[in-house]
Amino acid sequence: MFDFETVIHRGEDSEKWRGAKARGELPLWVADMDFPCAPAIQEALEKRVKEQIYGYTTGMDEEYRGIVCDYYRRHFDWTFDPQDIYFTGGVVQAISILCGLLCAQGEGIVIQTPVYHPFRRQIEANHRRCVVNPLIRHADGSYTMDLADLEEKFQDPSVKGILLCSPHNPVGRVWKPEELCALAELAVRYDKWIISDEIHADIVKAGFTHHVLDALCPQLADHIITCTAPTKTFNLAGVECSHVIIHDPKWKALWEEKVVRQMCISEPNCFAISALKAAFSECDEWRAQMNRKVDENEAWVTQFLREQLPEAVISPREGTYLMWVDLSAYEPDPHVLDQRIREHARVHFNDGAMFGEEGAGFQRINIACPQVIVQEAMERVAQELRK
Repeated sequence: MFDFETVIHRGEDSEKWRGAKARGELPLWVADMDFPCAPAIQEALEKRVKEQIYGYTTGMDEEYRGIVCDYYRRHFDWTFDPQDIYFTGGVVQAISILCGLLCAQGEGIVIQTPVYHPFRRQIEANHRRCVVNPLIRHADGSYTMDLADLEEKFQDPSVKGILLCSPHNPVGRVWKPEELCALAELAVRYDKWIISDEIHADIVKAGFTHHVLDALCPQLADHIITCTAPTKTFNLAGVECSHVIIHDPKWKALWEEKVVRQMCISEPNCFAISALKAAFSECDEWRAQMNRKVDENEAWVTQFLREQLPEAVISPREGTYLMWVDLSAYEPDPHVLDQRIREHARVHFNDGAMFGEEGAGFQRINIACPQVIVQEAMERVAQELRK
């Protein structure tokens, strides 16, 4: 069994923990884990450090590409040409680049709110237009796609494509095959592209299955670009390593010209190479145990909220290590709610409003941490909100 309970004391250059200790705050916000990396990854990085020279590498060579392909075939029955893999430092970087490459200034890109906030940020940073297709929220807190509204948005010729979040952050949906196929069919009907952010693909609750859009709809591959990474699953965000899977020849040529040759973004660094090879080749059991631990934490938080804050509405989590909870019954003003949790309870969740206006009154809770941290954080919040 791997250790997911030891509290690791992270340094002040951790984005998540910077300043938290001085404020007496527990951070359960930004989406990295407070679990130690898998031992195989630690050993691979230690071996690399002991080489003492960190010079130029062979980058994404045949072995590297083969390991990536084998991982996705093994876990998702997804096969693709190894030469369709392109490197970026992170999925957000990839999305930003793609927004600039695939449409012109002023043209529209659809997002399904409430959604991961860099989607909107990077669309607007590229001077493209954000077109909102809100998810439908149901009485039990679950969400579905509004495909009728999406079709209406796709009928606008100035709208060029959609950013799909799959699994969905923050609402926790793992999209069903019929939902994904319906979206893809609309994209083809109206000649739109789909950028599918699947960074959370590995983190799925027991009883659910993530379906890679590209694998589900191979006949539509020329309309789909998939963004993936080992960094979310294996807690490697600081190593900076992600992949963009592109099949369409014209898009590949565009990426190679603008990104590889002009921007010189093409190869992972030596530490990323070591970490990825270990993660994708030696860490399947760690991945499985991590998912079980996240499920255990979710079950504990759910039961705690039912007992201590029974008016909280918990959106059913199917994937990601994030919980999406409506706490507006305890504080109707979203700004005051966030302030009470952050300043009075001294717990840092993500304010739901950052994911779109539909998120007002919600908090996004990162449960990828030892039980002692989850428990202390929730007890603090419950004590404050019961006042």
